[in-house]
Amino acid sequence: MSLFKNATLMITGGTGSFGNAVLNRFLQTDIGEIRIFSRDEKKQDDMRHHFQATMPEVAEKIKFYIGDVRSLESVRCAMVGVDYIFHAAALKQVPSCEFFPMEAVRTNVIGTDNVLTAAIEAGVKSVICLSTDKAAYPINAMGISKALEEKVAIAKSRTSGKTKICCTRYGNVMCSRGSVIPLWIDQIQNGQPITLTEPTMTRFIMSLEEAVDLVLFAFEHGENGDLLIQKAPACTIQTQAEAVCELFGGKKEDIKVIGIRHGEKMFETLLTNEECAKAMDMGDFYRVPADNRGLNYDKYFREGDSKRVTLTEFNSSNTKLLSVQETKEKIAALAYIQERLAEMRGDK
Repeated sequence: MSLFKNATLMITGGTGSFGNAVLNRFLQTDIGEIRIFSRDEKKQDDMRHHFQATMPEVAEKIKFYIGDVRSLESVRCAMVGVDYIFHAAALKQVPSCEFFPMEAVRTNVIGTDNVLTAAIEAGVKSVICLSTDKAAYPINAMGISKALEEKVAIAKSRTSGKTKICCTRYGNVMCSRGSVIPLWIDQIQNGQPITLTEPTMTRFIMSLEEAVDLVLFAFEHGENGDLLIQKAPACTIQTQAEAVCELFGGKKEDIKVIGIRHGEKMFETLLTNEECAKAMDMGDFYRVPADNRGLNYDKYFREGDSKRVTLTEFNSSNTKLLSVQETKEKIAALAYIQERLAEMRGDK
């Protein structure tokens, strides 16, 4: 019997790219019900019609709940009878969070606290919170708010009873909503130059399917208070832009450098040097267990940690850097890219 047999899964922010990917994966299992919790009724209606048309045999498993994670009461109302939660609702556009940091706090920090409070009250078995590499050494409002989300989740895990709470930290997910590859494709097809911020900037890259693998790993193997990270390759922004040009017939000489945006880093970190002190290498993943020491600091003046793990910071400059060909192959394997290429060829 699978972990999710006849269970009820709730996905906050379920109409987004992550929510859709998780939903697609779980619909293929023997899960009983999937609840899509979000505040956008239009996206919910679009999703409802899509699954009724494309997967009628399982569409009845999907239930839609209008609500906002900023409202504890609306989360509570949707939580009755839920076994598992994937918490993906967030504000995650770096520039908009820079201009409206309190909005990021209300959704990413207070919203997470609301979800976890309601989950513990309802006796939910497991909650997996979606975080980002921008939460490691954060320099922008989005990253700071997601770092606080992680801290809230770990703090809640200390008193969560039978509810397991874990965080998963991701790098850039290719072709997710608001990401750069769809923009570049549109620019190429409209005869415009590809715009990139800084050619030597590096970013982790992963597919939505790889991101869902981490969610499943967390549900099945994570322990209460864990931060779980999937190892991922990276590439420079220039390499990624050239790969898209090769796939869609763009001209590399037309690539236009526009400069770094508000709150951007030259490279991102998935595992900080400080987290490496206690991180565990689990093959394709890193696991950082919660620090569950109490507030009695006096004894730590007398005795410290006897040893630290020998891992060092894992960032997008010291991981495997993909070539243009390797990046092109990784991008070309995405369903979104295959659909756009088919459109370009005129396939029906």
